Amino acid sequence: MNHHFHPTTLREYDIRGIIGETLGADDARAIGRGFASMLREAGGKTVAVGYDGRISSPMLEHALIEGLTGSGCDVVRIGIGPTPMLYYAEASADDVDGGIQITGSHNPANYNGFKMVFRGRPFFGQDIAELGRRAATGDWLDGLGEVSTRAIFEEYVERLLEPLDGLDRDVLGGLRIGWDAGNGAAGPALEALAARLPGEHHLLYTEIDGSFPNHHPDPTVPENLVDLQRLVAARKLDFGVAFDGDGDRIGAIDGEGRVIWGDQLLMIFAEDLLARMPGAPVIADVKASGALFERVAELGGRPMMWKTGHSLIKSKMKEIGAPLAGEMSGHVFFADTYYGFDDALYAAVRLIAASVRLGKSVTRLRSEMPAMINTPELRFQVDETRKFAAIDEIKARLAESPLEVDGTDGVRVSTPDGWWLLRASNTQDVLVARAESKTEAGLARLLAQIDKQLAASGLERKPQAGH
Repeated sequence: MNHHFHPTTLREYDIRGIIGETLGADDARAIGRGFASMLREAGGKTVAVGYDGRISSPMLEHALIEGLTGSGCDVVRIGIGPTPMLYYAEASADDVDGGIQITGSHNPANYNGFKMVFRGRPFFGQDIAELGRRAATGDWLDGLGEVSTRAIFEEYVERLLEPLDGLDRDVLGGLRIGWDAGNGAAGPALEALAARLPGEHHLLYTEIDGSFPNHHPDPTVPENLVDLQRLVAARKLDFGVAFDGDGDRIGAIDGEGRVIWGDQLLMIFAEDLLARMPGAPVIADVKASGALFERVAELGGRPMMWKTGHSLIKSKMKEIGAPLAGEMSGHVFFADTYYGFDDALYAAVRLIAASVRLGKSVTRLRSEMPAMINTPELRFQVDETRKFAAIDEIKARLAESPLEVDGTDGVRVSTPDGWWLLRASNTQDVLVARAESKTEAGLARLLAQIDKQLAASGLERKPQAGH
């Protein structure tokens, strides 16, 4: 009894593939057997299982549960819902030792995958590699686990409301907010949440539909926010919030339709949090604006730059006891009065709370931010065998440079013009570049530096369409 995964399926932060091509029921079964064996060896026994709205999710859930119970773990089925509801089921219950969410996240409809939690910590990197090793050798425990069902939806939605406790109900009642669930797994939870929230709420695309008929559910891509911008403009709403396919990443726009990027949201959350927790560390990934790190320091916090990837950020938060962290991609993590996982619905409620506590509209908070000129993520294909080697070569060349170089994740170089970044993606055969300056001329000089370094390693920046 053994199993071999497609080489593209087991990734750094999660497991993902194309249904019927690189991912199927046999893979799900093998994941269940490996995860259950590892959990039992670590002293655990019970796994919560949830799934998103993709058409293939119920099939994968069935096979995953077969694998988990076949290696002796008990399974608690929580049903369809956003990934954070699965994280909540694992974090809030004393009798649950691990969790697996079946989700394709923000990938196209024909993808699916798995996000995992193991005894309260993210399951990634070497853990995922170990699943592959065990599958190849058939190194699985045998057993006969039991399956039960737990209704957690109502409890989860109630928990999302806690940040509003003690806030001025009149101010909350005056808020008018637009929401776009993108036909993703957060839709029903958003409906239930909006029904309990004070104020006026206008909802788009809350029906779960794994074919995503209205737009792709990735709120970091501006064209996916167009419907929300139209809604906010037509109804003259205060601001708008959007979610990705499985509800762990947030997107937002202000009352003027301006996008509030992940690092800008973090500036708002930091201003609110540091007023109550002065001196606290705040983590952001290497792609975040220099303005964020400066703002956190200005507010009396301790800014920390860390590697991109939700599992890596969550692990660093635990390590240093940070109450707040976030990524450009819209993952935001709260550990002050929450569990430290990325939950876009919870982040949306915290945005409402921050605006009310700070006494400023979301539009004003966005307007107060320094005007920076930056590129989006510039992603370009590089052969898998060259991507990390090229970054090492660039680091070596810059070691002699008088410029400030940060090698936390790739290479981030600060110059009088601003900063530029080059890093290798952990999940694709691409390099990612980004640059930020206060002037167009400065940005052009930064991009020229990137191109010069790439050329010295025999590479060229060929922008991908759409990003």
